[in-house]
Amino acid sequence: MSLPATFEAFLGNHATVQQLRAAIASGRLPHSLILAGPRGAGKYTLALMLIMALECERQPREETPDGSQLASFCGECNNCIRIATAADLDALVTAADEAREDLREVDRKDTRILIQTHPDVLILPPDPPQLLIKLGQVRSLIHSAGYLPAEAPRKVFLLTSSALMKEAANSLLKVLEEPPAHVHILLLTENPSELLPTIRSRCAIARLGTLPAEELETIVAQRRSDIRPQQRALIARLAQGAVGRTLGFNLEAYTAARIDALIILRNASGEPDHTTLFKMTESYRAGADGQTKTNVLIRALSGLLEDILLLQAGTPTLVRNVDIRPELEKMAAAFSFSWLEQASRGLDQVQSGLRRNLLRSLSLDAYASQLSSAR
Repeated sequence: MSLPATFEAFLGNHATVQQLRAAIASGRLPHSLILAGPRGAGKYTLALMLIMALECERQPREETPDGSQLASFCGECNNCIRIATAADLDALVTAADEAREDLREVDRKDTRILIQTHPDVLILPPDPPQLLIKLGQVRSLIHSAGYLPAEAPRKVFLLTSSALMKEAANSLLKVLEEPPAHVHILLLTENPSELLPTIRSRCAIARLGTLPAEELETIVAQRRSDIRPQQRALIARLAQGAVGRTLGFNLEAYTAARIDALIILRNASGEPDHTTLFKMTESYRAGADGQTKTNVLIRALSGLLEDILLLQAGTPTLVRNVDIRPELEKMAAAFSFSWLEQASRGLDQVQSGLRRNLLRSLSLDAYASQLSSAR
C-alpha cells in the first residue's frame, strides 16, 4: 500500500481536506482531533498525509484563489519518507505481533503493539487478538508526550481506532485535557458516539462523508478495469460510499461470507437445518485467517439485516445487496421488526465475545440458535 503523492490525489471530501490543510498552514490545527468517517473512507491515509504536512522538513505551501495558504508535503525528505513507510499498517502490526510471540511468556504478556517508523510519530493500533487499544499503549503515549520532539517540529500520536479499553480511555483523558504545546493527538473512528463523552468534549471533530454510488462506480471503472460493469454497480453499493473500501473490495470473499450469512438467516426463517448450519460454522476456526473470515461474515450479516429493514421501511432503492433482493423481500415479510432488532443486538454481542477470544464456531452456533428460538 502506498500513499497518494499529493492531497489532490486523495479521492473525495475535498472541503474537509482543504480545511485541515488550511489549519496546518496557519498553525491552528487542534492539538486533539477526531477524524470520523465510515470504514474505507480513507481516514488512516489522510491522517498520515496530514502528519507528513505537519512534519515535512520543507513545509511547502499552496495558495488558493482567495489568497489563503494550504499545507502540503514534499514526500522526499527524511521525515516524509519515514512517515510514509507506515502506510501498510496491517503488515506492520502483523510483523510486530509475530515478534512479540518470540518473546518469553513473562515479557510477551506486558508487551503492547506500537508502530513507530519515525521517532516523533507513534501509532497505536488495536492490539491483537482482542483488537482493543489497551492501557499499556496509552501509557506509552503519555510517557512519550512528556518529551520534546527529537527530529521533527512536533510529536504526533495516532490512535487508529475508537475501540479503547475503559482503563485506556480514562487514561487518555489526562493528556487530552492539557496536551503539551508540541503534541498533536489524532483519533480515528467510524462512529464518534463510541467514544466517551468526556473524550469527545476535549477534541475537535473532522468528518469524512460518503460518496454517491454512481461516483464510486465511475472510480471503479477507471481504476479496476478487471471488474465487469455489473460487478462494478454491486461493489459501489456494497462499499457504502467509501472510496478505499470500493477499490479494495473483494467481491469473491464477500459473496462467500454472504452465502454463510444467508444460511444463518434461512435457518431462522424456516425449518432449522442444523446439519448445514453446523458444517458452515465449523469452518470458522481459530487463527488470523479465521478472524478475518469471521469479520467479513459479521459485516455481511449486518448488511443483510439492514437491507431487510430498509425493505420493511418501504425504501427499496437504498438496498445494497440488489442482486439477491427477491430473497431479501421474502425475509422482510417473514421477520418482525422486534426480531430484526434482537438479531442486530445479538450480532453486537457476538462481535464483543470474539474480542474476548470466545470460540468462533460456538459463538456463531449460539447466535443462530438464539435467532431460531426467537421466531
